Amino acid sequence: MTKLTQQQCIILTGFTGILHGEFEWFHADLERRLGREVQTSELGYPEFMEQCKALYEEDFSALIPD
Repeated sequence: MTKLTQQQCIILTGFTGILHGEFEWFHADLERRLGREVQTSELGYPEFMEQCKALYEEDFSALIPD
């Protein structure tokens, strides 16, 4: 079995809301995608997490094998 890459962990975390890998990886990528700082408390709001999911949806779909 092949281990996930750091980028794959970030995408899975962003799409599912379940942490894969290091939190720091995801947090930095989320801030980059949003173009602003993200307070960790924001991650507790379901509506914010739905916005995050949308940011990662295309990348998540690209992970699915043909």
